[in-house]
Amino acid sequence: MTSGNGLCLVPDHRAESTVATVTGTLTPANCGALRDGVLKVATDAPTSVIADIRGLDIGDATLLAVFAVIAVRIDAWPAIPFAVVTDRPDHVAQLARQAADRFVPVHADVPAAERARERPPRRRALQLLAASPEASAVARAFVGRVCEQWQVPEYADDVRLVATELVENTIRHTTSNPRLRLELRRDTFIISVADDDPHEAVLLERPSEHGLGLRLVARTTHAWGCSRSWGGGKVVWAVVPRRARYRHGTG
Repeated sequence: MTSGNGLCLVPDHRAESTVATVTGTLTPANCGALRDGVLKVATDAPTSVIADIRGLDIGDATLLAVFAVIAVRIDAWPAIPFAVVTDRPDHVAQLARQAADRFVPVHADVPAAERARERPPRRRALQLLAASPEASAVARAFVGRVCEQWQVPEYADDVRLVATELVENTIRHTTSNPRLRLELRRDTFIISVADDDPHEAVLLERPSEHGLGLRLVARTTHAWGCSRSWGGGKVVWAVVPRRARYRHGTG
């Protein structure tokens, strides 16, 4: 639970979704806090996120565009369904006026949002790593086994590269044991590494002498970023698209 600046956000982890109930008054001063709070909830949500804003008063209708921003961000990562719940006619009209409902579905209650959500097929694999010099080798072996099991060898080289850099970055700059997560959804492979250090990962100017450098990660991936997690710490994530030569059957 977090509160302040006239807002209160409480996450509820349900079987079908994680519901972020938001109450208070939305103002220019706390709009960013609302965005960051929902995104933090999304880092720990395994299936979908629903923002329940029935108890939220809107000081300025234009601020509702924040939900479109949240939707776009969650669509990039963690790439799970996101919806807004409200049965207030003023909310519904204002969301339509700001075109936010073009980016995020709006439902009258939580059960309706859960029933309507898209369930894209996906696979997930987790590996807890020790904070040791052998961690990157263990991560690469894990990636190899998972890609073989999922029968997607076309991703293996890029995913190994990204996983190596993210794991080594965690070991160099934190005291945490890296938590490596691999996910496959349609034609997108998502790599994320969680740790207990809240400091944001930064893009280095040059590859480090130990690793491949986050700039190489940026060139290899479709998107990458760093997100704070609700329980503390952060998650560094990257999205790897399928290589063109495999999509066209030439690999």
